[in-house]
Amino acid sequence: MLSFRMQRGQACGPIVLLLLVGGYVVCDTESSDYSDAEVLPDSYPSAPAEPLPEFLLEPEDAFIVKNRPVQLRCRASPATQIYFKCNGEWVNQNDHVTRESLDQVTGLVVREVDISVSRTQVEELFGLEDYWCQCVAWSSAGTTKSNRAYVRIAYLRKNFEQEPLGREIRLEQEVLLQCRPPEGMPAAEVDWLKNEDTIDPSQDSNFLITIDNDLIIKQARLSDTANYTCLARNVVAKRRSSTATVIVYVDGGWTEWAKWSACSTECTHWRSRECQAPAPRNGGKHCSGSMMESKNCTDGLCARNKKVSIEHASHPPAPDVGVAVYAGLVGALLLCGILVLCVGILAYRRRCSHLHGDITDSSSALTAAFHPGNYKPPRQDNPHPLHPSAPPDLTATAGAFRSPLFSLQQGVNDSHKIPMTTSPLLDPLPSLKIKVYNSSTLSSLEIPADMCSADGEILSLKSVGSTVGRERQFHSHTLSREPGLSTSATLGHLGGRLTIPNTGVSLLVPPGTIPQGKFYEMYLIISKWEKTTLPSEGSQTVLSPAVSCGPSALLLNRPVVLTLPHCAQLDTPTPDWTLTLKTQTHQGAWEEVLTVGEESLSSPCYLQLEEECCHVLMEQLGTYGLVGQSCPPQPACKRLQLALFAPRAPCLSLDYSLRIYCIHDTPHAFKEVLDLERSLGGVLLEDPKPLLFKDSYHNLRLSIHDIPHTHWRSKLLAKYQEIPFYHIWSGSQRPLHCTFSLERSSLVVSQLSCKICVRQVEGEGQIFQLHTDIQETLPPHSPHPSAGSCLPSSQVGPYAFRLPESIRQKICASLDAPSAQGCDWRLLARSLGFDRYLNYFATKPSPTGVLLDLWEACHQGDADLVSLATALEEMGKSEVLVVMTTDGDC
Repeated sequence: MLSFRMQRGQACGPIVLLLLVGGYVVCDTESSDYSDAEVLPDSYPSAPAEPLPEFLLEPEDAFIVKNRPVQLRCRASPATQIYFKCNGEWVNQNDHVTRESLDQVTGLVVREVDISVSRTQVEELFGLEDYWCQCVAWSSAGTTKSNRAYVRIAYLRKNFEQEPLGREIRLEQEVLLQCRPPEGMPAAEVDWLKNEDTIDPSQDSNFLITIDNDLIIKQARLSDTANYTCLARNVVAKRRSSTATVIVYVDGGWTEWAKWSACSTECTHWRSRECQAPAPRNGGKHCSGSMMESKNCTDGLCARNKKVSIEHASHPPAPDVGVAVYAGLVGALLLCGILVLCVGILAYRRRCSHLHGDITDSSSALTAAFHPGNYKPPRQDNPHPLHPSAPPDLTATAGAFRSPLFSLQQGVNDSHKIPMTTSPLLDPLPSLKIKVYNSSTLSSLEIPADMCSADGEILSLKSVGSTVGRERQFHSHTLSREPGLSTSATLGHLGGRLTIPNTGVSLLVPPGTIPQGKFYEMYLIISKWEKTTLPSEGSQTVLSPAVSCGPSALLLNRPVVLTLPHCAQLDTPTPDWTLTLKTQTHQGAWEEVLTVGEESLSSPCYLQLEEECCHVLMEQLGTYGLVGQSCPPQPACKRLQLALFAPRAPCLSLDYSLRIYCIHDTPHAFKEVLDLERSLGGVLLEDPKPLLFKDSYHNLRLSIHDIPHTHWRSKLLAKYQEIPFYHIWSGSQRPLHCTFSLERSSLVVSQLSCKICVRQVEGEGQIFQLHTDIQETLPPHSPHPSAGSCLPSSQVGPYAFRLPESIRQKICASLDAPSAQGCDWRLLARSLGFDRYLNYFATKPSPTGVLLDLWEACHQGDADLVSLATALEEMGKSEVLVVMTTDGDC
């Protein structure tokens, strides 16, 4: 209520009351004469309504340089209050710095607010979204929000993604120098330096800097010979690339020939020319051809030349000299031939002694029982294997033979006698069990009757068992046969396939690999991480399991194909991996076998890469593994899987834990974690999530959010957990995981919902949305099986191959011979995508056969003849297609 007080005797004219924003009352006393006063209206208009706040200054994106905080500012009018909201949460009132002023034009109140954002606040943000803030301003009419301002941590990597390369170029040729600056935030700006001076295309039109930061010299001049450097900079730092030296050279050119000289006493005259049009510069080529030219100047009538010719004709070489020379050459050749023959005989004998020491044929195996009691078997050498391998435990399948197969002597070995019968020696038996005594083990081998007559092959129990026994002595401390991580089978000339189910690991033994009449007990083992040293060193990372196949001392007639799963991300447009295949020596050390892309004729293997696995063609069995490292300038990425596990319901305790594993994205790694959690009583809550882990030296951060605090609390004091970068990148650690320990308020609480965020710092991430009833008993969650999970552990003979042998032989006969038009095995290799290094196949007796072996390995789970038939059809091999249609299954 408004009241007025007037002094006695004071006259007040017509009173006009105006209610202003500040609540002021105005009394108008211009006239004290009542007679002049106008009649006042019954009512007066009200003041206009206050408008919504309008931002005069909005917060802008900012970058935190090193550890210096950034200031965000906003200004609005009219505004009674302004506050900042960052990532959906209000900033504390005490963190605001507020200033207030009055707009001289409108008379409205203007408010300005500042806040400070630190590096710690940005780093502690959980989730995949960048740190952001916005202003909210109030007036009596309502609220207004500003645009979001993003705050990011500024950085600039040290290594350029692509550096300029020096070149030697011809005069007036166009030059392209490429530069891709290091990754940075904000993105780096690029300048080019020529001998430390900045290049300005506006000052020299012969230079052009493209939108991709490349430098183009339109027409090279001699003055453009210089050192060029790419300079990258942002708010954090400057980075210099390596210097590229550009040399502009000039090839030399001739002048015209000078005039012929006068005819000399030798009856010749000559002329010359010089390489001066232009002269060679900066290493340019000298003029080709001679500087001087001469010819006869008497048209052949010079008497001196005729005399010289007659003198030469009258003195032929002495015959004795020629005979002596030829006799010496023939003698030297004969001596060399004799030396080569001697060396060859010695090498052949040495090789034969090794063969006899390790492999016995079927006849020796069958007649060994009939040697007299004083017979002594030949001494077996023990050559050191080139590639060690940990053999499976053969105590239940085959023996290490150091004595005749069957002992007819009386004494301690009576329990191992084989009773002789009158039946034919080669009659098939339902089951023949041979027990062989060994100094260290007692073993037996059961031979099915149908194994004794395949293509006339007779089972040869060979002395390779002794080699296996020796390998066991060397490597039993590093590798052992684990259930689910190994398989073995007896294979012969018809070949077969060994597969470890649900791991992606297999070994293809093509037909003809094993000599006719021989059978080998072959095995395939995945090394457990705690029982072997892994092949990575330095900046290398393990990309596949270490796998042993053997026995390693076997001599193979053709390559086998070992399939290994890997976790390298290969779908980038530019190569960012340097991949190396390694093998383990018998001392346990790892050695390089080949580096992909650097093969040569001396490379013992061929490696075919696919997105999720690789296939290795090799002729030496052993222990192998795939490693890799980033190929500058692009950092490489590994494919990882994130698997979430929890205790099996019902939960009878107040405590509850969630375990998240970070593993390689390979079937073997996931199978290992499933087996581990099964032993701990854990269950998989949902399908694993993929994560690309970059070679950026940043850790993996895990955090839990949105826990219903009324019923649950987290026992973790820190806001997040981290797995160090090197533990993940090296690949040499056991299955890595983090545990989030929770506690519920009472046993009645059964519902749990929360979010778990997993991301690489400054990289990619994943979020698990968890909604579960911890008391509800559900069947164990299992992911979808892979294509190879249903394959049997071993397949023997023709059943192991998709391509029938008759079709295989016809394809080889049609394509092995080189074709002038190129329509041979080389075109098949290109059609199938196996043409990265054709020289490997060219050195084989049947290149087509090796290509078909590789095709079988690449399509073991889905071997469809249509893909092969399509490749042959594109090659125009209609005659082979007819055979496949009639004899095969298309």
